[in-house]
Amino acid sequence: MSRDSDAVSDPKAMRALAHPARLTILNRLGVAGSATATEVAEIAGITPSAASYHLRMLAKYGFVEDAPPRGDGRERVWRPVDRSIHVGVRPGDQSDVRDAKLSLMLAFRRQANEEADRALAGIDREPEEWRDATSFNRSLIRVDAEEMARLNQAIQKLIEPYVACHREETDAPSGARIAEVQINLFPVAKRSVPGLPTEDHDSR
Repeated sequence: MSRDSDAVSDPKAMRALAHPARLTILNRLGVAGSATATEVAEIAGITPSAASYHLRMLAKYGFVEDAPPRGDGRERVWRPVDRSIHVGVRPGDQSDVRDAKLSLMLAFRRQANEEADRALAGIDREPEEWRDATSFNRSLIRVDAEEMARLNQAIQKLIEPYVACHREETDAPSGARIAEVQINLFPVAKRSVPGLPTEDHDSR
C-alpha cells in the first residue's frame, strides 16, 4: 500500500483508512477484485452489518466503489478503486496531517507485522517448495537519498507484473497463490546510547 502515485493527504481519509478492519477489507478486495459485505466480514472477523458500514466509509473517501451486481443483484458488491496508496511525511505538513500520516503508517506496519508473524508461525506446515521460496531478510546498505529512491523504484518495477489485483488467475501458472512482499527502505535512525551497565549486580 505504498506505491508511487496518488498520495493520500486528507487527514480524515487517512484516519478512516487506519482502522484495522478497513485495512483488512481493502486488502481482501485487492486480492479478490470484488466482494460483498458478507464475504469480507468473515475474514475481518466482524458482522456483515459492521462490514457494510466500513465499506461505506471506505467509499466515502474514495478507496472502494460499487462493482457490477451479481445474480439477482440483491446484495451490494464492492471493488477497490484503481488507485495506489502512498503516504509520506513532508517537512511542510501541518500537525494534524502529520499525525494522521504517522497513524496510518503505523497501522500499515502493524498489519504487515501480523501478516509476517502469521506466515512464520505456520512455515513448517508449508510444502517444501514454498518453504524454500520464503525469505525473511534484513540488509544494511550504504546509499545516498537519490540512490535509495532509485532502488525503491527498481524494486516496485520488478514486482509490478505479479501484483495480484492486476494479474488474473488465468495468467498465472498452475499452483500460483497469494504471497506478500514487504519492502521497507529507510535511513537508520541514530540509537540513543544507554551507557555501560554497572557490574555491582548484587549491591543492595
